[in-house]
Amino acid sequence: MRYRCPKCDNTTYDIDQIQATGGTFSKLFNIQNKKFTTVTCKNCTYTEFFKASTSTIGNIFDFFTN
Repeated sequence: MRYRCPKCDNTTYDIDQIQATGGTFSKLFNIQNKKFTTVTCKNCTYTEFFKASTSTIGNIFDFFTN
């Protein structure tokens, strides 16, 4: 991946993922049905979020394990 920080023009970065709840139902049962990939600049720590796809199996697993 070619990434250039829009704030400081640096080209070194870290990639990670986070999950979050979406609507009322998912908040009520703590189902994390929103998934994002993050890209963080190693120089200035500016972070961008990119929406990623979630699986139905993963959502069902979250429902029964919370």
